[in-house]
Amino acid sequence: MKILADLHIHSRFSLATSKNTDVENIYIAARKKGITVLGTGDFTHPGWFEELKNKLVQAEEGLYKLNKDVYSRIDNLIPEACRGITRFIPSSEVCNIYKKRGKTRKIHSLILLPEMSAVEKLNRRLKSMGKTESNGRPVFTFDVVNMLEMVFDISDRAMLVPAHIWTPWYSLFGSKSGFDSIEECFGDYAGYVFAVETGLSSDPAMCRKFSGLDRITLISNSDAHSPLKIGREANVFDTSLCYDSIISAIKRGNPKEFTGTVEYYPEEGKYYADGHRNCNQSFLPAETDKNGGICPVCGKKITIGVLHRILELSDKSKNKSAETPYFKTIPLTEILSEIYQLNPGSKTIMLHYNKLLEQFGPELYMLNFIGIKELRLSENSLLAEAIERMRKNEVIITPGFDGKYGSIKIFREDEIRKASVNKKNRGS
Repeated sequence: MKILADLHIHSRFSLATSKNTDVENIYIAARKKGITVLGTGDFTHPGWFEELKNKLVQAEEGLYKLNKDVYSRIDNLIPEACRGITRFIPSSEVCNIYKKRGKTRKIHSLILLPEMSAVEKLNRRLKSMGKTESNGRPVFTFDVVNMLEMVFDISDRAMLVPAHIWTPWYSLFGSKSGFDSIEECFGDYAGYVFAVETGLSSDPAMCRKFSGLDRITLISNSDAHSPLKIGREANVFDTSLCYDSIISAIKRGNPKEFTGTVEYYPEEGKYYADGHRNCNQSFLPAETDKNGGICPVCGKKITIGVLHRILELSDKSKNKSAETPYFKTIPLTEILSEIYQLNPGSKTIMLHYNKLLEQFGPELYMLNFIGIKELRLSENSLLAEAIERMRKNEVIITPGFDGKYGSIKIFREDEIRKASVNKKNRGS
């Protein structure tokens, strides 16, 4: 069974998240994107965990679905062409901040568990060790190795995945607080790390430059802080619909079971390039080195981004070919925003967005799998052209840096103006 899975999201109980990020809205968003398996996110937070228990019931082994009352309230809000199965898998992100080898480490990890009873056990332990009620992504002051031990003590079917591994401030390999290898971080427990999350600012080809990840499965998730962001990155499986099959596919990395990922253009990520946001200074690695890592405007240290950090650890003259394909994708609302020259979250863009879902089905299938000829049936002449260029990587890139998102444009300004004039002439 082909499954699209987004295993890392957040609820409204996490900092800097949308207040409408409740169970109903994330389910609706998942169906519109075409997500079959969605991480619950934030199960360590008592308020969110209570909501999950009240609104979800057991479905297939290790997976959960909406209860009948919740489903009946929202089913009519999903376009007919997007209806289908979406299941929830218990997931949460945690942060460990601690001293190791004379340096402060700040590591984010994604935890997956096979059942709510295991979540309850883990939550009881974590509550005695930190403030789980203050943030959906709680902070603990002990070594991430101890977190891994605790998780596997709760369930040997669990999985702990280092999250967004290259992000400068909070990650396994981050330039500001990370390590240079999985073994340096996890020691004797490194063998229990089967996968890492690439994050928005890198893709599998970039990560495969580093031999320290050769045995590791590279997964991609949205880390969504609002329903609309769900599915901006995702994983593609060909397995049965159950927890153990999905976990096994990740552990084994068999390309017949773990068949690919949906990726953000890494340059659009907030930390792709080096830079200093306050001074609006962005650099590629060679420029950073030329400046001695110092911002030429203010004289402070530049934040070393993902591309630079990967090059620092790279030990291969050529990329290892990825075991699985991946699809660089621009969110549909961003494509429509460029075509219509309007804010991606505007009412007009959302009207066009929902109309396209009714015509073509879920967003990720439209962007990555539907034939271009079929897409030309859209009322907007630029849509099929935009998606075709996206698939061919024929885009205009401005890299993100130091916490500022980059931009990926498809059309030149004159192309948009010409299309607009032609449309007016046809209508006159």
